[in-house]
Amino acid sequence: MYLARKGVFGIEKEFAWAYTISKGRRLRRGYTTGSCAAAAAKGATAMLFTPPGEKEPGEVSILTPAGVELCLPLAVAERRPGEACCAVRKDSGDDPDLTDGILVYALAREKEGAGIVLQGGRGVGVVTRPGLPVEVGEAAINPVPRAMILEAVAGVLPPGRGVEIVLSIPAGEALAKRTFNPRLGIVGGLSILGTTGIVEPMSEEAFKEVMTLELKLLTPQKRRFLVLVPGNQGQKAALELGLPGERIIKMSNFVGFMLDRCLEYGVQEVLLLGHIGKLFKVAGGVLQTHSRVADARFEIFAAHAALLGAGRELIARLEQCTTAEAMLEVLDTLPVAGLYDLFATKVSARAESYSGGALRVGTVLLSQKRGVLGLDAKAKFFLEAYACPPSTCSE
Repeated sequence: MYLARKGVFGIEKEFAWAYTISKGRRLRRGYTTGSCAAAAAKGATAMLFTPPGEKEPGEVSILTPAGVELCLPLAVAERRPGEACCAVRKDSGDDPDLTDGILVYALAREKEGAGIVLQGGRGVGVVTRPGLPVEVGEAAINPVPRAMILEAVAGVLPPGRGVEIVLSIPAGEALAKRTFNPRLGIVGGLSILGTTGIVEPMSEEAFKEVMTLELKLLTPQKRRFLVLVPGNQGQKAALELGLPGERIIKMSNFVGFMLDRCLEYGVQEVLLLGHIGKLFKVAGGVLQTHSRVADARFEIFAAHAALLGAGRELIARLEQCTTAEAMLEVLDTLPVAGLYDLFATKVSARAESYSGGALRVGTVLLSQKRGVLGLDAKAKFFLEAYACPPSTCSE
């Protein structure tokens, strides 16, 4: 399947999948920087190993992790002595996006030996602090788009040959100053992102409407117990724990909103399941967890660590951390048994208090690297009561 748009994508077909409906309006989907990089890298590699004189490609097709084939136009396709360069212009669809319209370049050079080497160039950030899914000193190319790029290049790389791919984003350094990259320890440019390869044009209100509709469509029996997850990581972990997929709802950052909807639709029990950097904000009374609304991770971690006996030195080390994953390495030094179970209990207590005691809430806290970090007594009860082996779990 192609995500195609007449005139813009270079093919005279238009597919319904390229659009979504919100409030009666048809909104166009877009594609991520990861998709741009994969298409540009594939195009450059194909040109590099194609004999001179052949027609330059006008578009490149790639398969995204979402299972959708994108056919993307090349804004730049150039041969140079010993190398080839292609660029794809990012199209965010109808989603307001800081990076909409930027050019993502890929330069391909043949290297000795077989295989693919992927590097970041101008405008692609470099990771300088631990805790991110990319190692310190590496280009900020996240694991999923990295895999996309390598797969796309491998598809056109002749057997036994090798290629070096250098990605660059000329506008990246300037745009990165308007993002959270500097605070995360990513310097010099943007990150290559995208877990699905597709940009969904979902406004905040439209997203809330979708969540409410999911809840409303459940039968009263299934509404008794719900699993609320921030996103894909929480959903995947919930399914792996054997929780029924029909009871799992993605709430994004809108914890308070979804707790209110749970009360409205007669939900009695809620399991909050997600990354500790997101959910532990709830323990501090933060019910809209987007970092631009309330990035209080340090303050909340520090306050609870201090209550458990952490000294000024440990608190100072926490302050130097830019991610929750990095904070975990500091918190691990606290001589407190079941530390993350205690943290989960704090989250549940704050959520129950927000509901006026009408909801029974349990919490499972995750780490990107370690999986399940901690869970409280109510979460354990919910897992025993509602979970079953994924292969047999159905309702």
